[in-house]
Amino acid sequence: MQIVDCQQNSPEWYAARAGLPTASQFKVILANGRGGGESKTRKSYLHRLAAEILTGKPLESYANQAMQRGHEMEPEARNFYSFLRDVEPQQVGFIRNDVAGCSPDSLIGDSGVLEIKTQRGDLLIETLMKDRFPPEHKSQVQGQLWITQREWCDLVVYWPGLPTFITREFRDEKYISDLAAAVDQFNAELAEIVERICAYGGLSVPETESKPPNLVAAANA
Repeated sequence: MQIVDCQQNSPEWYAARAGLPTASQFKVILANGRGGGESKTRKSYLHRLAAEILTGKPLESYANQAMQRGHEMEPEARNFYSFLRDVEPQQVGFIRNDVAGCSPDSLIGDSGVLEIKTQRGDLLIETLMKDRFPPEHKSQVQGQLWITQREWCDLVVYWPGLPTFITREFRDEKYISDLAAAVDQFNAELAEIVERICAYGGLSVPETESKPPNLVAAANA
């Protein structure tokens, strides 16, 4: 495991992620298309990472209003969680292993991870009424536990003026094993795409720390 010391959403952070599958997109990697065929979003993600590997630069990233709102509210939610649980969250930039990376909102102690989501009031009320871990975040949370080698993640769902939803998710070793296999398959497909484009255009791929060694080796074969 490697920790890249940078501020999230900074140019250095985008550079560290370039060409590397990240936990926030694991749901895309696991997605199936209609009728069990190829997912268009998964294919698009493959092509995006291939372009980043070949150019050595991150592509422009789109941030919608909800994403921008999340960035703005994150410190408030973190401070509330810190006060409520009497802990000192450690903010980190980007964490990676040889095949994937993640950007947890904080590390907690020696074994925990913090992931913060802001959710519009009506949607947060729905989450509070269900009172269970939101399944749409499972791949990201379990992916973070896999990459950071930690034991649990506190998921915080926050909106000003409403009760904050906090739930703790522990490692699911079977899920993590299946996820790691899916990421390996995704990386193999990514390496094949890079190799084909290199052969097509006579390109070479510069070796950078942001690319897993297996992708660089395949692309330069």
